[in-house]
Amino acid sequence: MKLAVFVWEFPPRIVGGLGTYISEIAPRFVKMGHDVTVFTLNDGKLEEHEVLNGIEVYRPKLLNSEDVVPTVIAEDIRRWGTGIRFFADLTMSNILSADRLVNVLVNKEHRRYDAIIVHDWLSIMGGMIAKRELDKPLIFHLHSTEKGRTLGEGSKTVRDLEYEGGQKSDHVVTVSYAMRDELISLGFPQGKISVVYNGVDPNKYSPERVSRQKVEQVRQRYGIKNDEYMILFVGRIIVVKGVDRLVQAMTSVKRSIPKAKLVVVGVSDMQYSIEELTRTLGLEDNVKLRFEWIPEDERIAHYAASDLCIFPSLYEPFGIVALEAMSMAKPVVVGARGVSGMKEFVVPNGPDQCGFHVNPYEPNDIAWGITSALENMEHARKLGENGRRLVLETYNWDAVAKRTISIYSNLLQRASS
Repeated sequence: MKLAVFVWEFPPRIVGGLGTYISEIAPRFVKMGHDVTVFTLNDGKLEEHEVLNGIEVYRPKLLNSEDVVPTVIAEDIRRWGTGIRFFADLTMSNILSADRLVNVLVNKEHRRYDAIIVHDWLSIMGGMIAKRELDKPLIFHLHSTEKGRTLGEGSKTVRDLEYEGGQKSDHVVTVSYAMRDELISLGFPQGKISVVYNGVDPNKYSPERVSRQKVEQVRQRYGIKNDEYMILFVGRIIVVKGVDRLVQAMTSVKRSIPKAKLVVVGVSDMQYSIEELTRTLGLEDNVKLRFEWIPEDERIAHYAASDLCIFPSLYEPFGIVALEAMSMAKPVVVGARGVSGMKEFVVPNGPDQCGFHVNPYEPNDIAWGITSALENMEHARKLGENGRRLVLETYNWDAVAKRTISIYSNLLQRASS
């Protein structure tokens, strides 16, 4: 198959879980013999056209339209303030990418594409334009929703883009059954939604790849001694990830397990409030904050250095970080209320138990999950072993790629018939 893929982040520019997903799945499509052309956002520092790992990548050079956009967009976008530039760049990128695909690659160079693939609302504009012009099947991957991300209604414009994409696409692929149910509740046609879980590379995310020296370096960075427990949160530090309630939970954890130390790593739009909360609760010795993005090899080393990984998200359609921690043979504590893909692959009891489910809205319940995991380290190691085994058996990127391509192939066969 020849696939035209619209996605707003692509290596070397990775912002979140979507970047991790596309950097793993696209090269596997190529290895399976498929032709992949990616259209993505250019932050002004990247090549406009290059080939990476067999993937042809187009990043149209943008024009600054932020002075024009406020006069023609909806009121809710105008309230974004400095975010207007982001919306302007995104819109420009979608239009220029669709133009490159339709007018240059197809009409001028006579290239043939079998399907148009888009990821989230960030790319749906370009995808819908290309579908209209080329009359090719449009497959809409939804990794989260505006309503879920904002824990409310969010932007009506973004919600409308998601909804229109769901109606006009030929198929929708999402990351968990919890997310599928959410989409159905938002009016997406149930009959054209497929679920494909995300994955992890167990060869890359392997405890055997991290030396003892590197583990000690990570723990020393945060002042964590050998007889203390390192609890790790890694990810974007935003409201929906529940980090504020996690910090609150540490007051109870500190009383039960004084040697428990929480390490929080990730970029944040709430740095001041988290720092202030930590000071107010007197947790400076038990909570270590690092507000920055760390590269993948460093993230793997952090998993290896930890005794427990925790992700108390209030909304998490999948949660690749939990799968990464499991692949590193670490027990996990995850938020399991509402839309949570993590509760679908983190086993909370029985012979295959690999972690604990908690109510992420309740700091006391988060504390219960942490103390339950740390009170018996022999059991904690068993949980980690179970998690690693589950990843090896089921949750790997090769299986994800095969399942995804199967969905594409079936859709194209139905379209041709």
